[in-house]
Amino acid sequence: MKRILLPTDFSENAFNAIVYAVQLFKDEKCTFFLLNTYTPAAYHTGMMADSYSALQLENITRQNSLKGLDSIEEKLKTDFKNPKHEFEKIASFNLLVSEIKSAIIEHSIDLIIMGTQGATGAKEVFLGTHTMFTIKKVKCPVIAVPSGFSFEPPKEILFATDYQFSTVNRYLPLLKAICDSHVSRLNILNAYYGVPLNDDQEKVKNHLDEYFKENAHLFHMSTDVDVIEAVETFQVKSKINFLVMIHNKHSFFENLLFKPVINDIVFHTKVPILVIPSEERLT
Repeated sequence: MKRILLPTDFSENAFNAIVYAVQLFKDEKCTFFLLNTYTPAAYHTGMMADSYSALQLENITRQNSLKGLDSIEEKLKTDFKNPKHEFEKIASFNLLVSEIKSAIIEHSIDLIIMGTQGATGAKEVFLGTHTMFTIKKVKCPVIAVPSGFSFEPPKEILFATDYQFSTVNRYLPLLKAICDSHVSRLNILNAYYGVPLNDDQEKVKNHLDEYFKENAHLFHMSTDVDVIEAVETFQVKSKINFLVMIHNKHSFFENLLFKPVINDIVFHTKVPILVIPSEERLT
């Protein structure tokens, strides 16, 4: 049974990601952990008069958090009526990424699914701040769902890779399971700069060919463009429903996520993206 963490701030964007999650795994037995973190406003302003008032405010905020989670659970059970799905609720007085780290360990989480839009709603933001730092800090795969994305079965998956990752990555089976469940075609894309793949990269490519032999899969190469442009061009030419990347240390993906100037980020995720941590990040 998969154990999937669904963070929410009760926004429409967060709920959209939750709906995507229950539809993506509609045929699998799952326990979904609905997570909301809260910090009462007075904690930020420093205006709390005494510890009793602080406790009262925290209790009120916690109850509101639990009511919000109850409402989400009730709506999901009403709208989808899936006996394969169970829900647990976590309301925590904590910072989101810190609580996510704790939940991963405490509840043996396999996957996190969350929305991407930042608090400003700025179109230039590649991923929302919380999602970005979750990907950066946690040792768990994350599926980031763009704001307003309506569920589509991931029939055409684009896996952008430089073939520089471990073939024993423990989360490759997650990608295979998605391909199996949705009868997906996996498009494996490499950006070519005129330098042939080295022996290690060839071994990884051959491993993927063998690993996905029971799934429809194709290898693609984009010449003389960077990875961002290669992915954008491929998405324009092909109907991609789902994007996959492996997050290596100092990878192009990390450089993209953490560019200091938002306006310099030209790559926008238009479809859900699964970010898998490299084995290096998991150790």
